[in-house]
Amino acid sequence: MTAMASPGSTRTVDRALELLAAVCTEGSITLSECARRAQLPTSTALRLLRTLESSGFVVRDSGGSFSAGARLIQLGAFALGRQSLVRLAEPAMRRIVAATGESTYLSITGPGDTAIYIGMVEGTHAVRHTSWVGRSVPLANLAVGHALTGSVPAVGYVAERDRMEPDVTAIAAPIRRPGGIAGALSLLGPTYRIDDRTMHAYGHIVSREAQAIADQLGTPREVPTLREVTGE
Repeated sequence: MTAMASPGSTRTVDRALELLAAVCTEGSITLSECARRAQLPTSTALRLLRTLESSGFVVRDSGGSFSAGARLIQLGAFALGRQSLVRLAEPAMRRIVAATGESTYLSITGPGDTAIYIGMVEGTHAVRHTSWVGRSVPLANLAVGHALTGSVPAVGYVAERDRMEPDVTAIAAPIRRPGGIAGALSLLGPTYRIDDRTMHAYGHIVSREAQAIADQLGTPREVPTLREVTGE
């Protein structure tokens, strides 16, 4: 026979979930504001947040504010991985891998200026980039960050030697939706295998597949201006 949870333990879970909801809604939130939103005494909120922090569900910065922790982000990424954007993008990712042999990712914008990898099709080479699904990386100075913020040139993709992994080349393109960016497709492979010519050839492939997904989302195609094309 399975023991029934006590009303007290159920109430504790409910309170912890209310705090997690407050943290996720705001991205970064102070203890007092978190307690107010969850309608809890500050002391109770702090006790529960410390427990969540020790489990990796929230993190606290130097200023004392709370934001989503790695464990919560990973669980969210795994859940998102079963949702419509991943299903929509999977055929495109498989086509990129078939054309290039390199591992291909789908990412979305996460909390606190991060990108979260939510989908992947692994490359076919013996030496290949292995799964980062569930991992978060900073948006700043990375190809995937440029794609997710729309900071891409007229060719439609960003290709660069990765700053987080010096021996890796990253190529990323935004998946645009009406009114914004839904996510980004990116290809990651060892730099020794991707010279400049290959890098840009792969860039056109990634950009084309990102546009194919955008078309399915009903996104109007952008027509580049003469200045964007010529750089003048």
